Amino acid sequence: MPHGIAPAALFSRASTNRLTSHDLGRFEGTSLLARLGRTVCEAGCLPRKELFEAWEMARRVRRRHRGGRVVDLAGGHGLLAQALLLLDDSSPSAVVVDASLPPSADRLHASLVAAWPRLRDRVEFVEAALETVPLDRDDVIVSCHACGSLTDRVLDLAVRAEARVAVLPCCHDVRDAPAMLEGWMDPALAQDVARAQRLAGAGYDVWTQVVPPDITPKNRLLVGAPQLRIAPPAR
Repeated sequence: MPHGIAPAALFSRASTNRLTSHDLGRFEGTSLLARLGRTVCEAGCLPRKELFEAWEMARRVRRRHRGGRVVDLAGGHGLLAQALLLLDDSSPSAVVVDASLPPSADRLHASLVAAWPRLRDRVEFVEAALETVPLDRDDVIVSCHACGSLTDRVLDLAVRAEARVAVLPCCHDVRDAPAMLEGWMDPALAQDVARAQRLAGAGYDVWTQVVPPDITPKNRLLVGAPQLRIAPPAR
């Protein structure tokens, strides 16, 4: 466990219990994660596992994708988007899009702004269908546990925009798994393999990673970036 965070044996990172002020002592120290944990505790509205999912995904995404506007699709409370801004201040802004934003998203954002004033006026929350938000090829499009086919919609939107993307799929519908792979691997894994292949086929460089399984068993992280396109020489 990171320095200053209670040991996993005493503090399950997979718990869906809300973090509250009673948990403040579990996040001691000056690390960014400890400070983020205390801020989330003070907001008192976020399930514990969402903090650790967002943190572990954000730090892995930033190893590949720097800068650019962050677009968090099916983003819920928007913690992933805001963690990405904290990890890389060269991103100018973030947009959190969800068909139904949690009522407490504003409370969490206010708590984060109080701790990091540089987030003020840089995060927009949009309650709308994912497809209605204009995307740009310089964006970093992310989605943490977009259920079932929502993950595929996120990937399709990213490819259409030729934008960088990272998804942590969940709630797989095994009926969508490639039948040709059913003799070799779990249907959910086969579905994620097909997603990685689809990105590669669209001209993306693809990286496959995992977040710690003690946070979530749905821990396969798929990261992609369009391959560099070199313009043909002028004639």
